Formats: sequence, structure tokens, C-alpha cells
Amino acid sequence: MKHKRHGHHNRFWHRWHEQKYMDEDERAQFKREMRTAWRDHFAEFLGTPPEDHWLFGGRRFKPWATGTWGPPGRFNPFVADLMSKGGGLLPLIVLHLLSEMPRYGNDIMREIEERTQGHWGPNPGAIYPLLTLMEDGGLIAGDWEDPNKRTRRIYRLTDAGKGELVRLKEVMRPKLEEAINILRDLSGELENNEE
Repeated sequence: MKHKRHGHHNRFWHRWHEQKYMDEDERAQFKREMRTAWRDHFAEFLGTPPEDHWLFGGRRFKPWATGTWGPPGRFNPFVADLMSKGGGLLPLIVLHLLSEMPRYGNDIMREIEERTQGHWGPNPGAIYPLLTLMEDGGLIAGDWEDPNKRTRRIYRLTDAGKGELVRLKEVMRPKLEEAINILRDLSGELENNEE
């Protein structure tokens, strides 16, 4: 592993976001070459390309390595882990979104990406099996927008789903707040230990 010490003005994200100070032609060229620029920036800072790095080359950070998730660096693997089905928040968020109004699958995916400020968005392979599971369990009900064409399936929360949402919030919110506090403390500890 290669480690380099950098002054505050040379930190990784600060240097990556310096591109906003480029003139218009430089910025247009930068956008065209963003994936290459991201890989080069990463390799310069950490001493190895992202896909070859011992930590960032793994599955969790794959969008960083490939530069395929929106603007490189926007994807947040920690948010993704918390939101994913295994992390437990995705079902709760889907029920919450459906409590606001009926929605179809793509609308749910887009809304989650918007509410995470682009740092994560679920894919159809996560959303549609979850919607099927919830529908089979009676938590949501789905109807085809046009029964003859079966184009979009609109989902709404059932009374059972409303009750389940209340119960899940009661169970999960305190643990989520606890996790936020622990992560805030750990982040502060890492910040305080910088030389």
C-alpha cells in the first residue's frame, strides 16, 4: 500500500471538485473524459487505480472503480449499504413513499435517488422483487395503469401496510438514530486524529 501525506488544500475530494473552477471549454472537455479523469485522480492520490486498490476494488465500491454511477464520486457506498435490502432500510423507505401516494416502480426508484441526493438509487432487481414480496404479504396492492396493455403497475399502501409501517418505524428509527450518532462519533474521531 502506498500512502502519501497531503496538506489540507490537497485533500482527495477538494482536488476532485476543483473542476468547477475550470473555464467552460475545460469543463466540457473534463465531462467528456470524466471516467478517465476520475481513475487518474484516484490513482494519483492513492497510488493505484481504483479497481486495483485493496479496499476500493471490491464489489461495494465498484461504481467508484468503473465511474458508472453518475458523476464519479457521487455514489456513496455507505448509503447504499444502509438502503439495500440486506441493510434493511429499503423496505421501510418504500412503505413510507407509498404512504405518501400511490407510485409505480420507476417512480419509487427515482424518488429514492432524489431523496438521497443522487448518492444511491435502487435498481429494478432490488425494487421489483421487494414490491412483489410486499404485495404477496398484503402490505401493498398493485393495479395495472392500463389492464389491457399492462404498461405500469401502480402500487398503494393497504391498511395492513399502514400498520406495518408504524410498527417498523417504531422498531427501526431508534436504531437508525443510534447508528447515525455512532457514525458521527467515529467520523469526528477520524477527523481529530489527522496530523
